Amino acid sequence: MHSHMARRSVARMATVVMSLLSCILTIQATDNNHEEFSMTGRVEGIFAAGNGNFAPYYIASNHHGIITQSKDALLRLSLYKQADPSRRFSYGFGADVITGYTSSTDYLRFSPDEAAGSMAVKNGWLVPHSEHPSRIWLQQLYGEIRYRGVFITVGMKEHSSALLSPTLSSGDLVESGNSRPIPEVRAGFNDFQDIPFTKGWVQIQGEISYGKMTDNAWIRNHYNYYDSHYNQGALYTYKRCYFRTKPSERFSATVGMQTAGFFGGESKWYERGKLVNTKKFSKGIKQFFKMFLPTDGGKEYYSGSSLGSWDLMLRYRLRDGSTIKAYMQKPWEDGSGIGFLNGFDGVWGLQFTSARNGWINGAVIEYLDFTNQSGPMHWDPDDFPGTDIPNRAEGADDYYYNHEYNSYANYGMAIGSPFLVSPIYNTDGFLQFAANRVRGFHIGVEGDICGGLSYRVLGGYRRSWGSGRIPFLAPKDDTSFMLEATYAPPRVSGLTVKAAFGLDHGDLYGNTAGGMITVSFNGLIRIHKK
Repeated sequence: MHSHMARRSVARMATVVMSLLSCILTIQATDNNHEEFSMTGRVEGIFAAGNGNFAPYYIASNHHGIITQSKDALLRLSLYKQADPSRRFSYGFGADVITGYTSSTDYLRFSPDEAAGSMAVKNGWLVPHSEHPSRIWLQQLYGEIRYRGVFITVGMKEHSSALLSPTLSSGDLVESGNSRPIPEVRAGFNDFQDIPFTKGWVQIQGEISYGKMTDNAWIRNHYNYYDSHYNQGALYTYKRCYFRTKPSERFSATVGMQTAGFFGGESKWYERGKLVNTKKFSKGIKQFFKMFLPTDGGKEYYSGSSLGSWDLMLRYRLRDGSTIKAYMQKPWEDGSGIGFLNGFDGVWGLQFTSARNGWINGAVIEYLDFTNQSGPMHWDPDDFPGTDIPNRAEGADDYYYNHEYNSYANYGMAIGSPFLVSPIYNTDGFLQFAANRVRGFHIGVEGDICGGLSYRVLGGYRRSWGSGRIPFLAPKDDTSFMLEATYAPPRVSGLTVKAAFGLDHGDLYGNTAGGMITVSFNGLIRIHKK
C-alpha cells in the first residue's frame, strides 16, 4: 500500500479475514466427512511492453486494475480454495499478492515555489512528478462462508459483472471488474433463488456490501492541488436486486437495479492552487442506514454520493442449446436517470453463446451512449437564498462524478465501465472523468481454434465531447483493438500461456501499441488426509 493509513486498514482487514479463516478451518477439522483438505496454488508471470505511458485500452480494461502502465514485469502468487456450491455448508478463501516492476508516468502538480517554463500558471507553477504503481501490493485477501442459498464474504475479492459477459462485454456500468477490489463485507444470495409460492417461475438474487477505500495515498500523489477537490477516507457501499423468470424455459427475462456510492471521509476543495474549503462527513451508523435506503426529508434527499443502473436482459434458447441475449443498462445518478429521462444513455447489447465449442463460442456487440444527461449550464435558485431569479437550468451533470466525493474510481481505474476514460489517464492531475460525455460501439468475439488453442478479439470506437461541466473545444475520438491467444497444453495440466496485442488510435488515449505475455500455472495443494 502507499501509506501508513492504507497499511493499517489492510492490516485490520487481514486480521478479520484470518479470524474468519481460523473459524472455518476449525469447522473443517471437526467435519465428519473425513475428506482430504486441498486448495489451489497459482504462480503467474506477467510481461508487457509498449509505447506511450499506458497499456493499450483493451489490455488494461476489465483486468481488475492489475495492468495500467505500458511496461510491466510482474510476479503474481495466489492461494485459494473455492466454496463448493453442491454442499449445504462450504467455505472458501483466497490470498493474492503481486510484485515486480512497472514503468512510471509524469503527472502535473501545483507548486508555487518552482518554475516550469511554458507550464507556468497564474500565482504558481504546474510541475511534473513521476508516479508508478507500488512495487508490491495485496490484490486479494478474503474468506467466505456459504450456507444453503446465502453467503458472506469478508476482505478484498475480485468481482465481475453479475449480468454481462466478463470476457466479451465493454463492462458493467456499476461493477465491471475494471479496478482493484475494495476491502468490504459482502452478503447475499449465492445464485438466483426461487421465490416461495411461485413454483419456480420467479427467482430473486441480491447482494449488499460495505467497504473501505484504501487509495488515499494514490489520490494525494496524483492530484494536481490546483482545482477541483478530493476526498480521503471514504466508505463504499454496493447493492443489487435482480428478478428472473424460470430459466429452464426457452425464454427468460432478468430485470433489476444496481446501486453504489461513497460516504464519510473528508473532502478538500482547491481554487487556483489555494485550499478554499474543507468538509468532514459523518460515517456513523445512521449514514450506513441512509446509504442503504435514501430518505427524502425535503432538505436531504440522499447521503453521500450515489449512482446505479436499471438492468434488463432477455434470453432465448435455440433448439441446439445456444442462447441469444438482448440486454440494456440504463445509468442513473439523480431523478432524471431513475425516471428514464436521459434519452438512449446506457449500454444496449446483443450476445450470442454457442452450445458447442468451435470457431465462435461467443460474440457480443454493444452500442453505448452517455451524451444526454445534461449540458454545461447550471443555475439552481435553491443554491442562492434570496435570489429573485426563480427559473432553473439544472445542468453540468457528469457520469461517475460527484461535487463532494471522488470520481467513481479506485486507484485511478473506473469501478464501473472503462468505456468512460478513467482518471488515471489524466496526466494533468485532474482526478475526475474528463471525457464522460461519450458515444460509440464495442464488439467482442471468442472461440477455440484447435488442441487447447483459443482466441479473443475486442474492438471499439468512441467519440467524446468532454464532460457535462467542461466540454471539449472540439470532439475527440478513439479506435481500439486487441487480439489475444491462449494456449493450454493438453499434456501439461495447469499450464496456460497467453499472448495479447493491442493498439489505440485517436485523441483520447493517443496512438499507442503494445503487447502482453502471461504464463501461469495452477496446481492442487493437498494438506492432509483424515
